[in-house]
Amino acid sequence: MRILVTGGAGYIGSVVTEFLMAGAHDVVVVDDLSTGHRGAIGKGVSFREGTLLDERFLLPALDGIDAVCHFAAFSQVAESVADPIAYYRNNIGGAVSLLAAMRKTGVKFFLFSSSAAVYGEPDETPIREDAPLRPLNAYGNTKLAIERLLADCSAAWGLKALSLRYFNAAGAGESHGEDHRPETHLIPLVLDVALARRDELVVYGNDYPTRDGTCVRDYIHVKDLASAHLLGLEKLIDGYGGVLNLGNGRGFTVLEVIRAAEKVTGLEIPYRFGERRQGDPAVLVASSDKAEKDLGWKRFYPGIEEILRDAYTWKQARPDGYPA
Repeated sequence: MRILVTGGAGYIGSVVTEFLMAGAHDVVVVDDLSTGHRGAIGKGVSFREGTLLDERFLLPALDGIDAVCHFAAFSQVAESVADPIAYYRNNIGGAVSLLAAMRKTGVKFFLFSSSAAVYGEPDETPIREDAPLRPLNAYGNTKLAIERLLADCSAAWGLKALSLRYFNAAGAGESHGEDHRPETHLIPLVLDVALARRDELVVYGNDYPTRDGTCVRDYIHVKDLASAHLLGLEKLIDGYGGVLNLGNGRGFTVLEVIRAAEKVTGLEIPYRFGERRQGDPAVLVASSDKAEKDLGWKRFYPGIEEILRDAYTWKQARPDGYPA
């Protein structure tokens, strides 16, 4: 198939593109490089630099496309709280423009990068797809709004859409890894401290009702995430749609991640406790039973040490991330 990947110069988009190329798909990446990296665009990938907000730019990019994988979005929770207008304009506006261009060009298959942020503070864990949807921030609100937009477009003009709600993606592919600027994700921050690129790690809160007082999160290897996208595309073309969680199915505390990173790297990782961050739930763990059943998906890299080892290998090879 010929697949358009929006945000394919970013973390998850680039790893999924790597998997699509390995699966003999023809890939066109669209990215404005506002948060992505030109160096993340692999060999053999067609690249078009531009914004999704420009429908005229999108129309030729969609020529001959069979399906769209949509990753392009602003994704910093704190930033979304401080500047919700930017998030609504970019995330929802970009999705509206993209879907309008797809309707004009007759492209009907849409795989959407959604988020566990749509759930907010869960009533129970592991979280299932039918859990209440109560986002706590503008980022989560935009993801939920796009999911609802997809349902409306499906009813109105036959769009076939599948939304994949990610939990905490981590690790690295063979050629692509995590390079956010600024970096806010726990695992790359932990590894930066191990590599003496940061003096210490701040652990936000140690008084949560968890086994060691720190937050519990569900970390899924980005390679397992990517394999789910390939299976999702196949099912999507066969007419499957809706929403699916993609997670590890088990959670790790912040301190457990630190200890595992020390074991993987053989290095001490200094840390100190800070105040809780507003809106941080104590536990976020996914139930991915539906994805396993409906897609035939399984995780090959469920261990936190496996995830950390791949992330560390990538970071050692590219301590400064992708070239500017």
